Amino acid sequence: MNYKVISLFAFEKQLKRLCRKYPSLKIEFANILEQLSSNPEFGTPLGQNCFKIRISVSSKGKGKRSGARIIFHTITKEETVYLLSIFDKSEKTNITDKEL
Repeated sequence: MNYKVISLFAFEKQLKRLCRKYPSLKIEFANILEQLSSNPEFGTPLGQNCFKIRISVSSKGKGKRSGARIIFHTITKEETVYLLSIFDKSEKTNITDKEL
């Protein structure tokens, strides 16, 4: 079963900025989209049906620990995944409960 993946406007804006900074992120993000559509609960649960995915950014030259983070929300009944936020771990360490 494939889920529909929808990115919010704020997510698109953040992704565009990071792709300019790290060109390899486009390819890595495409791979993540494939995984999300087939397995929407892939990642670390944050509560409230929200999950976090850690991705390594090869143009950064570091691993997952200092790569990027994608925060998304899954609605099982609608078979939809909403991409909420993407950020560089070096710019922002964690997301607060209020932001979630």
